[in-house]
Amino acid sequence: MAELSAFWDRMAARYAAQPIADVDAYQTKLARTRAWFTPDMELFEFGCGTGGTALAHAPHVRHIHAIDFSARMLDIARQRAAEAGIANVTFEQGDIATMSVAPASYDMVLALSVLHLLEDKQAVIAKVFDMLRPGGLFVSSTACLGDSMKLLGYVAPLGRLLGLMPPLDVMSHPQLRDALTDAGFVIEHDWRPGPRAAVFIIARKPA
Repeated sequence: MAELSAFWDRMAARYAAQPIADVDAYQTKLARTRAWFTPDMELFEFGCGTGGTALAHAPHVRHIHAIDFSARMLDIARQRAAEAGIANVTFEQGDIATMSVAPASYDMVLALSVLHLLEDKQAVIAKVFDMLRPGGLFVSSTACLGDSMKLLGYVAPLGRLLGLMPPLDVMSHPQLRDALTDAGFVIEHDWRPGPRAAVFIIARKPA
């Protein structure tokens, strides 16, 4: 995890200052996620970055456990939580692939702009399935670069070797859907606001 932590620590200040690229799409994703909330829900988010989404959702649920590789990102997230007076989000440095999580311990798991940055997305999706209670929901927003930027699949390994890029899974939209259903999920909602936009999926673990 140290290599990835160092990479994302270098990005933290720039990432925090970056405006949301498509505010309307982001607000739509927030609203469609909240449509599934109940006040007693326990959420888990991995790849939480500087905490913007976790803090936006926090008033609507019981608790959110949010993790990220980057200590610097998490410092910014904790500062934002303190400034907003939000106390029901726990920020922790961690790697979803290796951390220990009790089975059936969460009602919803969020993975926003992160599945395409994993070394082994299928293993992580299987772990998320195990983490969720029966009927629980996996909410993801994923750059499906294989639909429009397939050449990145050849460039990405070199960028990774030079330390210029994180791991990059150049998957297509159908491949993402297959990864979720192969793990046992039922896709409840699948939305893409534009042909090159991230794919937003709400998938359910059968009860």
